[in-house]
Formats: sequence, structure tokens, C-alpha cells
Amino acid sequence: MAKRAIPEVNAGSMADIAFLLLIFFLVTTTIETDSGINRKLPPAEDQVDPPIIKQKNIFQVVVNKNGQLLVEEQPMELKDLREAAMKFLDNGGGTGTDACSYCKGAKDPESSDNPTKAIISLQNDRETKYGTYIAVQNELVAAYNDLRNRYTLAKYPNANMNYVQMQEEYDDPQTEENVKDRLKKMLDDIKEAYPQKLSEAEPNKTN
Repeated sequence: MAKRAIPEVNAGSMADIAFLLLIFFLVTTTIETDSGINRKLPPAEDQVDPPIIKQKNIFQVVVNKNGQLLVEEQPMELKDLREAAMKFLDNGGGTGTDACSYCKGAKDPESSDNPTKAIISLQNDRETKYGTYIAVQNELVAAYNDLRNRYTLAKYPNANMNYVQMQEEYDDPQTEENVKDRLKKMLDDIKEAYPQKLSEAEPNKTN
């Protein structure tokens, strides 16, 4: 008796289905990426002696392991931090070459001379919770943004947008190059008026 040939299974269609499933998962799967705080490190430069900074131009913020704030050696709630930082940055207490013509602050001679010299120093405890760290950072950055927004609306009223909106449009890849060039000039001027000088001291053990 002749042997029957074993029928072969057509695997071509199965390969097509597997390929389609692979494409489906590649298109629909969301890949999680770690996100952090947007910071740009300064460029490498030859080491020079650090400039002398007046103590009154430093705004000290200390966060302990319990999430409690000590601002300028005084306890403070997180909700009050932004306003306190804005008052310090916008104080405008300088005179002569250190005077600030656009500052709206109290001009207290015991506080910062002008925004270009004002520095916010942040120090955390090694056991500070990450959520507290981010919340404090957000309030301090928001203080800069609020002042920049006010400056933008006062100096560039015809732009019909504040600083944050300008920055978003500049960062948008769909924005035309000629518009980006115009925005860059304004953004550079705004950042020069209120430079973000946020210094983070090395964490230590606080009470």
C-alpha cells in the first residue's frame, strides 16, 4: 500500500497575524519615561574665585525631614513660600548701580538689592520626602514665573501673552522660525531682568 503524504499546515497566514499583532502592540503600548525637574547645568569654565555675595541678597530656605520649612530662620507654611520669595526677589533695595527701575517691592535696604543679584538658597534634609522637595521647588520656580509674567505684560503688552505662554510657543516645534526669533529676543530680555538663581546646598541632617 502506498504511503499517504502528510498534509502540511500553511503557516503563512499565522505569520501575517503575528506581524499585525506586533504592530498593534507597538502602536498602542505606552512607554513610561522618568521625568524630573528641568534644570540646565552651567557650562564648564576655568575655576575662578567665587564672587563676594552680600548676605542680604541670599534668601535661605531649609526643609527638614518632616517637611517643615524654615525661611530666613523663621517657620513658614508652604502656601506662603511663593509670596515671600517674590517679595525678596522684587524688593529692589539697591541704590546707584544696584538700583532696580522695574521692581515693585518695598525697597527694604536690609533685603535684596535687585533681582539680578538675588539668590534663593535651598537646603533639604537627607530624609526629606521627594514629594515635599518637588512642592518646594514648584513654589520657588512659580515665584520667578509670576514676576516674569508681570514684567512681560508691562513691557510687551502688544504680545498679548505672558512669559509662560511665550516660552510654550517658543518650545513648540510647529512655531515658525521667524516667530521664534522674535520670541527669543523678548525671552532673553525677560530672563535677564529676572534671572533664575536657585542654588541647592548639599543635603544634611536637620531637626
